[in-house]
Amino acid sequence: MRVVTWLGIALATTAIGGVAEVTQAVQLRDGTVYFVQPPELVEATTTFKDVNVWGATYYFTLNLPQNAGEPLQRVTINQHEGTSDIRFDLKDSRAFVGTRDRKGTKLKLGEVTKEKNKNTVSVTFEPPIPPGKTITIGLRPVKNPMFSGIYLFGVTAFPQGDKSHGQFLGFGRLHFYDSRN
Repeated sequence: MRVVTWLGIALATTAIGGVAEVTQAVQLRDGTVYFVQPPELVEATTTFKDVNVWGATYYFTLNLPQNAGEPLQRVTINQHEGTSDIRFDLKDSRAFVGTRDRKGTKLKLGEVTKEKNKNTVSVTFEPPIPPGKTITIGLRPVKNPMFSGIYLFGVTAFPQGDKSHGQFLGFGRLHFYDSRN
């Protein structure tokens, strides 16, 4: 058994059909909330891979494990690499349960914002997503980048709470091609 001295670990129970389910929520003494088991970035895909194309959607699929301990409140997606800065139509953002190929229930989004002077889009879920779900976020670029190449998007997930710690999930990789060459 591992002893954790800098964490306060709270146990929460939820009655489901007469069965009590125990989950752990990790919270530091200062109130910062962490996932017990962070979500996983499953894949990143796009509907169109050609440069300068209008009407594409970039899909980021995440798996929030059953033992996450906390609901998923917010996801940030940050463009780390690529020769063109990609602008998004934030009002046309979407999310749903499932994957790009197996779309399920549409999820209600709260604020979808872009950090000023950064290539970071923040997607907030209203209400937060409970553990045990696979979800997909769809971002609509104004148009695909002007230049071909590999574009990397860092994905970070935040649990529910006023003071939550973001967990970096990895990079979504999209490759755009110039079919004229």
